[in-house]
Amino acid sequence: MSEYIIRDAVPEDAQRLVEIYSYYVEDTAVSFEYDVPTVEDFTGRINSISAGYPYLVCEKDGVILGYAYLSAYSTRKAYSWTAMTSIYVDRDARRRGIGNMLYEELEERAGELGIVNLLAGIAYCEKEDEHLTHDSVSFHLREGYEEVAHMKTVGKKFDRWYDLLWMQKKLEDVQ
Repeated sequence: MSEYIIRDAVPEDAQRLVEIYSYYVEDTAVSFEYDVPTVEDFTGRINSISAGYPYLVCEKDGVILGYAYLSAYSTRKAYSWTAMTSIYVDRDARRRGIGNMLYEELEERAGELGIVNLLAGIAYCEKEDEHLTHDSVSFHLREGYEEVAHMKTVGKKFDRWYDLLWMQKKLEDVQ
């Protein structure tokens, strides 16, 4: 039986990452982007994010099934110990533990960088609809995140307003 492999993303992964991400752009409110980025856009994203933060993929049998990365919360120096997380799993590969594997490795890498706070911005609506469920919130709660902010009606997609939850995980206590 083949194993899942977590590895650093490379520019050659961009096509597959666009395939995974396109579902979230076109069919869900998980991403507030309206247009699917091009492969060239994604290549640029991989290159720029990887220059300072981990950008990981999970693959099995040579097929990428999900990806996650850290990015800067702010360019101001005082925020250097805080990073934002992003994660996307192929819609047909969800609920297999891929997100957990990606986040475990992401947290290990974050610790190596001296990052002590992880933030996740998550689209939210009180009542689930055909474009947004509470799956991402539930996932982050299971991963040890807690809600720290709830911004109302900040994103509009599919002619509907969505909220944005900020969730935080402290990797270590700091004084």
